[in-house]
Amino acid sequence: MSSPSTPPAPWPSYGLLPEDIPDLNNLVIEDGQPVDGILSEKQMRLLIEPLHGSWAGPPDGQPFVAMADVGVFHSPKAPPIVPDAFVSGDVTQGSDITDRENLSYFVWLRGKVPDVVAEIVSNREGGEDTNKLRAYCRMGVPYYVLFDPNDLLGGGVLRVYERVRGRYRRMAEPYFFEELGLGIRLWEGRFEDMETTWVRWCDRDGNLIPTGTERAEQEKQRADTAVRELEELKRKLREMGVALPS
Repeated sequence: MSSPSTPPAPWPSYGLLPEDIPDLNNLVIEDGQPVDGILSEKQMRLLIEPLHGSWAGPPDGQPFVAMADVGVFHSPKAPPIVPDAFVSGDVTQGSDITDRENLSYFVWLRGKVPDVVAEIVSNREGGEDTNKLRAYCRMGVPYYVLFDPNDLLGGGVLRVYERVRGRYRRMAEPYFFEELGLGIRLWEGRFEDMETTWVRWCDRDGNLIPTGTERAEQEKQRADTAVRELEELKRKLREMGVALPS
């Protein structure tokens, strides 16, 4: 596997000769702008945390990256586009945050565009169904998720697009991304201190990828069930006159 400082094998497909690889010190990778609001911030976290904590990852044990509000640089001569969340399979991202190449997603270093990008609509000014949609399509992103919780854009609460022959085509439910082995759907429920409609990752059968809190609760329920079943078995054995160790 290529080291983080060496462009992976596919990098020439992005039109960069070795002498054209930019000095990352000259790129602005953080603009200091805040997220849209509390709901968007929570939704971003709900899209990212379960993948790192509970998801087995793409097929064949491939590594992956899942990030929120991080710049994706497709060209060294163009500003980044910043998805609310994205997932990219068969990619590794270095953990050394003193190295600038690990602070953003540089397509020419990672060797591919993200597999799925997601945008959360909080107003009518973001261009999620116009400018951003066209930008992701030009970039070659295979799947684009548009979550519009209040249907401000009038196209539905959840839209998912698949890139087919250079154009985005709206997908029909259920939404499942074969390359990642990951799906996405709406969910009504409570996350942290807020109950509303969320968009969440799921498996092929629609089962949610649990958060850390949900996974801990599931494990507690399984343990409690096992204890109850054991106590019931002991009770039945005693009724049958079976001597049990104290």
